Amino acid sequence: MQKITTFLTFNDQAEAAARLYTSTFKNASITRISRYGEGAPVPAGMVMSVSFQLYGQEFMALNGGPNFTFANGISLFVTCETQAEIDSYWEKLSEGGQEGPCGWLKDAFGVSWQIVPSVLGRLLGDKDPEKAKRVMQAMLKMTKLDIAALEQA
Repeated sequence: MQKITTFLTFNDQAEAAARLYTSTFKNASITRISRYGEGAPVPAGMVMSVSFQLYGQEFMALNGGPNFTFANGISLFVTCETQAEIDSYWEKLSEGGQEGPCGWLKDAFGVSWQIVPSVLGRLLGDKDPEKAKRVMQAMLKMTKLDIAALEQA
């Protein structure tokens, strides 16, 4: 059992969000859906929570009502090996959402994601400070990160 689980609270879109996330990533599945019963402040049968896994990582999504919103201070960081992987995640997760700078986006539910190539840390930490600076400057001009452009910098 995983000791720490990311818990996402939505107004009433927990199931839709979990379905988007599990259809976006390989090795993903919905593991449990629980519903509100009689006497709850919402109609009986409405989805209360959804448990799901992405690459073995457990997540929990709750329909908690309109008092909960997401903030930019937390995001889900996705490490990508190829540009095709970046492109795929970016397209699926940004649909209906908002693209941000430097590989950040908000999905249609307001959850922040960072879609980042695995080579970025190495490029930004290059022993040549001028090269690292060029990579940083190139990245600052991007929304979706472009591996080839970062490597060219």
